[in-house]
Amino acid sequence: MLDSNYHRATLLGLFSIIVWGFLALLTSLTDGRVPPFQLLSMVFTIAFLLMMGRWITQGHFGLKYIKQPILAWFLGIYGLFAYHFFYFLAMTKAPAIEVSLIAYLWPLLIVIFSALLPHERLTPYHLIGGIIALAGCWLLIGAGKSQFNSQYMLGYAIAFACAILWASYSVASRLVKEVPTDAVGWFCGVTAILGFICHWFFEQTQWPETTTQWLSILGIGLGPMGIAFFTWDYGVKHGNLPLIGVLSYAAPLISALALVVAGRAEPSWTIALAACAIVGGALLASRAGKKDTQSST
Repeated sequence: MLDSNYHRATLLGLFSIIVWGFLALLTSLTDGRVPPFQLLSMVFTIAFLLMMGRWITQGHFGLKYIKQPILAWFLGIYGLFAYHFFYFLAMTKAPAIEVSLIAYLWPLLIVIFSALLPHERLTPYHLIGGIIALAGCWLLIGAGKSQFNSQYMLGYAIAFACAILWASYSVASRLVKEVPTDAVGWFCGVTAILGFICHWFFEQTQWPETTTQWLSILGIGLGPMGIAFFTWDYGVKHGNLPLIGVLSYAAPLISALALVVAGRAEPSWTIALAACAIVGGALLASRAGKKDTQSST
């Protein structure tokens, strides 16, 4: 039988995806008041303090987690900061819809890149399921409104770099699986500092004006940019990576449904069709996991 920790880690990866599904709603509640890099610095500071709280309850300040291999530190900064830096940059160079469509190639790239890891097995179920889910994601985000234009090629290239960044970070984390997830707390801290530096040079400070905006930022720091990154780290290091990649397409679907429930978006047949494609792709990919389980018994 597959190790129970393997299934637990896969579920934690799914938990991250579900939490990320509420990022769009929480971000919309900030009303765009806070500039991107200031927001990045604020939410990752909250994430760091969240992990600090865990360390304090254990009777220490997490200093023992600072000393990690150079590769682990590189991947931590590469994944958490570089991805968001290039994403924000892409948003200034191309329309948001097209940037989102291209950036959301990362789950499919996780599926493909995972085949390069030792002891990982990429099956047709993973690949076809990933492509079907990608089609659903593009339908959901684009909804016929995307108009790719050659004048935005630089923005498109940067968005594609975002997809490669997050996918490669997620897959390469498997190479440092011995590094405890607590170390991600320090990566969040450094990301907060780098975000503040970028804010200092490129933006003008704008503080939230309402209680809702403050609570939304707190929610982002505790959830999508906090605990979700910690559970994602454990999931991609120890779980079913190809399946987690396909399941990641549930995030934009959850985002759309959350916005509809909150009254910030209208229900549509596009959402329904996208849901069928994303769920169908995930179910198809999960067949590979079942076959692996059966073959191991």
